[in-house]
Amino acid sequence: MPDRISPLVLFKNQTFRSLWIAALASNFGGLVQAVGAAWLMTSLSDSQRMVALVQGSVTLPIMVFSLLAGVFADNFDRRRVMLIAQGFMFVVSAVLTFMAFEGWLTPWSLLAFTFLIGCGTALHNPSWQATMGDIVSREQLPSAVSLNSMGFNLMRSVGPAAGGAIVAIAGAAAAFAVNALSYVAIILALLRWKAPQRDTHLPREPLGSAFAAGLRYVAMSPNLLRVILRGFWFGLSAIALLALLPVVVRETLNGTAFIYGVMLGAFGIGAVAGALASARLREQFRNEIIARGAFICFGVSCAALAVSSNTWIAGSALLVTGACWVLALSMFNVTIQLSTPRWVVGRALALYQTGTFGGMAAGSLIWGGLADLYGPMLALLCAAVLLIIGALLGLKLPLPEFAGLDLGPLNRFKEPMTRFDLNYRSGPVMVLVSYEIAQEDVPEFLAAMSQRRRVRIRDGAQQWALLRDLEAPDHWSESYHVPTWGEYVRHNERRTNADAALADQLRGLHRGTGSPEVRRMIERQTVPLRDDMARRKDQ
Repeated sequence: MPDRISPLVLFKNQTFRSLWIAALASNFGGLVQAVGAAWLMTSLSDSQRMVALVQGSVTLPIMVFSLLAGVFADNFDRRRVMLIAQGFMFVVSAVLTFMAFEGWLTPWSLLAFTFLIGCGTALHNPSWQATMGDIVSREQLPSAVSLNSMGFNLMRSVGPAAGGAIVAIAGAAAAFAVNALSYVAIILALLRWKAPQRDTHLPREPLGSAFAAGLRYVAMSPNLLRVILRGFWFGLSAIALLALLPVVVRETLNGTAFIYGVMLGAFGIGAVAGALASARLREQFRNEIIARGAFICFGVSCAALAVSSNTWIAGSALLVTGACWVLALSMFNVTIQLSTPRWVVGRALALYQTGTFGGMAAGSLIWGGLADLYGPMLALLCAAVLLIIGALLGLKLPLPEFAGLDLGPLNRFKEPMTRFDLNYRSGPVMVLVSYEIAQEDVPEFLAAMSQRRRVRIRDGAQQWALLRDLEAPDHWSESYHVPTWGEYVRHNERRTNADAALADQLRGLHRGTGSPEVRRMIERQTVPLRDDMARRKDQ
């Protein structure tokens, strides 16, 4: 099982090790910046909604732009995409630092800068996460995701406390300066990394087609939809704690910026513990059991934080929520990656992030507004109830187990020779596959073709239909269209080893000689009426 591979083995991989260490520095800077922005907002505005929107302004662009970033991750050099994202965030952070030192920031300009940093994060994340599959093997991928989560949360255990100390001693502008400098490490690491060459024998997918392909693949994949829905629900409800924590520290615990950093540090320590325990928990429990436990424990801890004014109780609750946070989100991430083939993994991860961070953005707005009207205690208690409902949702929509899927390319398809001079833009193309099916095999054939329809549409087929010959009832035809010859080749190359059993089943049901006959036809328009009449006159 992949989960039993020790995460520490991956540190022997020089590329993974250097990028992981660089990500530590970047994560540290981001967490210091988050503390500075949240605490600065409490000085710039008395509105609890504005404080909560600091968190929402970072997560909103991840919801809005993640799918576009996923298209870039699947169709462009991921290393270059990450370098552009990191360079953009470096420039934005440098300008933010300058404006903070000059005292020119207002509540809305601060939100604008954090929104722009969120845009850079949205562009970076799908390429970063999809790159893990380029650096490590499929068996090592769960360990890589856990190590990345552990690295982030190691910084969460020290970054917020350091950020609180920096803000308390030197002000928020110093925290922003630390974040700007932190991008240098990961930019240098990416420049040194020699990324593997990508297969370019097919033309790059057009932007619109790539968007549609990602949406279609996820829409036709029930397992992915379940993970995205659960991620959305968790983000919507769990973000209440992080969004309202500055208000809770200031008003309920009567704390300072340093205490706020310590509270976030406790959350980070819990998250590190959760990351270290995740592999063992996956060996002993099903994914859904772990998810329900994370929802329930996070909800109970939210309620404890809402009703207690004791700093030690609050810190203990944050330890638990940190562990639940990383257990739930890392499991969602691994499940998405191991349930998705490489050609679309960036877009699947982007849609997962859109759902999860969209929930966080909406939650920040909802819980901030509720806290403004009725106080943070009621908002946290409502979030706790929503988390318990999220656990009950698992009874109806349990998370899938991901260990048994082999989503490597099937590699059975060979591009056929044609008598026409085609290029990859030629089309539209119609494909007709003929079967001879005995009457007694029809129920099994129809059940298999129902699955074939889902796979065909998932991989790009259009106008799929199953036809039965009225004069020869044993003769069945499967037809579908693709826009171009290049899309036909791409459609067939998307087939995975997990799809082989279905193809073999249909081949076994076929009673004709040899394999089912495949005919490929290019559509041609009929001769216009005026041209036809002109030819008749000439005759």
